[in-house]
Amino acid sequence: MSDGQTVWYQKEVSLPNKKRGCHLVTDDVVRQVPELENVKIGLAHIHIKHTSASLAMNENWDPDVRVDTEMMLNKIVPEGQNYLHSCEGPDDMPAHIKAALIGSSVTIPITNGKFNVGTWQGLWLCEHRNHGGSRKLVVTIQGMKK
Repeated sequence: MSDGQTVWYQKEVSLPNKKRGCHLVTDDVVRQVPELENVKIGLAHIHIKHTSASLAMNENWDPDVRVDTEMMLNKIVPEGQNYLHSCEGPDDMPAHIKAALIGSSVTIPITNGKFNVGTWQGLWLCEHRNHGGSRKLVVTIQGMKK
């Protein structure tokens, strides 16, 4: 790519308050980042600015997958384990552990102005707190301009 064709965009987007669980947010992100349409080929790096929620790419069709994932996360990292960090409530330390296990960012390929993902893939916000509040994401796009 020559310098004249390379584009970089960075934008902070907000996701509204979600209940505890895994939520499909692909469309929310795409709607807030219209610059995506300007990229012929590239990458979108999406980072969550919180330590008690996470991002993942997973099933976008059957909502039962998100429910089952939340159930299993609660079995793997239960509340009430005598955590030292407990000043923010019983769901806080388990939320930090879940976020560390799942991760704080994903990178998605871009082709012709759209995320190039599998038919059944979507971006999830995994909210690990009972009352996490709105969440901020930083979306950084790099690639070749259309």
